[in-house]
Amino acid sequence: MTLAPDDLLTALQWRYATKIFDADRRIPSGTWAALEQSLVLSPSSYGLQPWKFLVIDDPALRAELRPHSWNQSQITDASHLVVFLAQRTVTEADLDRLISATSTARGVATEQLSGYRELMAKDLVHGPRSARIGTWASNQVYIALGTFMTAAALLGVDTCPIEGFSPPDYDRILGLESSPYRTAVVCAAGYRSPTDKYATLAKVRYPASELIERR
Repeated sequence: MTLAPDDLLTALQWRYATKIFDADRRIPSGTWAALEQSLVLSPSSYGLQPWKFLVIDDPALRAELRPHSWNQSQITDASHLVVFLAQRTVTEADLDRLISATSTARGVATEQLSGYRELMAKDLVHGPRSARIGTWASNQVYIALGTFMTAAALLGVDTCPIEGFSPPDYDRILGLESSPYRTAVVCAAGYRSPTDKYATLAKVRYPASELIERR
């Protein structure tokens, strides 16, 4: 399957961080199902998928989150709100889960995957990166965020990534304080309001000649 280069660039030029959503317009169920699958299909280091995605449908819960999100209207007005969670740690059990899933999906005996498991364990569970596993997991979540936003743009759905919020308050409200996951980033999705002046502003991007270097 291929996409015309011009179609990709048109979608990326069209997208922007939507500030005002049309609160009366909902994403069709089929479109949203595809966007949820874009989250499931997101790549991650080692394929470990150290994340979970909370889709916040309850209007009362969104209203409770809004004051802890710099009172941004996107939290309550967007058609859908996704809270991206990162795992707090990576354990031996997480490695076993991936090895088991890989064995099932690819018809490979778990014994044949022992080397791969050992590699992951030496790096993320017992190696130096284990001390920075929170940063590593957050980095993976941002890959999923980028995948989600690009998929949305290709489907004509607006998004707004949100870092302006209080993670501790989100964790408290969402009951995550004692869970294996913590809030990493938030993304609102829906359709722009005609009153959002930012929709028509020119993009501010440095030229490719300054950003891309060939060696």
